Amino acid sequence: MASPFLSIVIPAHNEENRLPRTLGQIFTFLKTQPYSSEVIIVENGSSDRTLELARQFATQHPDLIVIHEEERGKGNAVRRGMLDAHGEFRFICDADLSMPIEELHKFLPPALEDFDIAIGSREAPGAIRFNEPPYRHWGGRAINLAIRLLILPGLNDTQCGFKCFRAEATESLFRQQTLMGWSFDIELLYLARRKKLRIKEIPIQWYFDADSKVSAVRDALRMIGDIFRIHINSLRGRYDLNP
Repeated sequence: MASPFLSIVIPAHNEENRLPRTLGQIFTFLKTQPYSSEVIIVENGSSDRTLELARQFATQHPDLIVIHEEERGKGNAVRRGMLDAHGEFRFICDADLSMPIEELHKFLPPALEDFDIAIGSREAPGAIRFNEPPYRHWGGRAINLAIRLLILPGLNDTQCGFKCFRAEATESLFRQQTLMGWSFDIELLYLARRKKLRIKEIPIQWYFDADSKVSAVRDALRMIGDIFRIHINSLRGRYDLNP
């Protein structure tokens, strides 16, 4: 069987309330597209009916693959899904679908060319945020400032949950991933910079979700600690093990 053009990977932890709506919107959209696709849900560590609902949905959609991963951590779930995917392009999609799925075309040819990684950006020129409280916006900008100063200069929004990788970049980066929590994407982008891969920021429409699981203070502190872990890994040659 030929590999699909696109794989959509959705990490899902305790998402029984949001996942059915998200899957409905994604599959409605994919039916209108000219390319082949697959959707991969990676459920990990849920205490609700996320896994059950995903499996029920899969009985009606043969292009939906459901993976149960015992180990928790968003980075762990994303890594499992991205490496199990078969698409030429592999798109990470948050379960809340805070970016309308219709924006997906911006991350793919022919709209986008000459890239290895395309990252959704709420700060790139042309991006629009909806309904975000000022405290969340400025908290996010403070976190990004720290990221730019400490590890990834020049990238305006590394933490948006929508990112697209070419298959070759996926295999190269995710096999060297060591961070399995919220900061996994910082490590991947750091690795991509080391490998001189082409990273493009894509301005998107983004809708604030009041049920977001992100804690600005807690996750910011974890992120700063993880940034120093990345630097330590680099000094120890951890990222030199593979080309």
